[in-house]
Amino acid sequence: QVQLVESGGGLVQAGGSLRLSCAASGRTFSNYAMGWFRQAPGKEREFVAGIKWTTGTTRYADSVKGRFTISRDNAKNTVYLQMNSLKPEDTAVYYCAADSRGPLVIIPLPAMYDYWGQGTQVTVSS
Repeated sequence: QVQLVESGGGLVQAGGSLRLSCAASGRTFSNYAMGWFRQAPGKEREFVAGIKWTTGTTRYADSVKGRFTISRDNAKNTVYLQMNSLKPEDTAVYYCAADSRGPLVIIPLPAMYDYWGQGTQVTVSS
């Protein structure tokens, strides 16, 4: 059974930084795509960034390009989301997710991901 555990959320002022971590366990993830999604109150869950374990290929939502960086540590089975220049509109619960289909490309749709973490709250004050 795949388990994803997020950490690193918190309260930060606008312009600040946070780094989220997603520790993955339970399976070999070499052909997986990993994604970070977020959901603000009253809004749909949206794609933030994704990465392929094997190749390190990344994809970002336009709203975070240039500010957020996704990376992975294969030895630790951990995916990171470095968030810089945070804005109040980045406030949301952030979720780590795994797409086990071995996709050729990173799909920015929640329905394509079959494993999810419990989420971590990120709050950016103005």
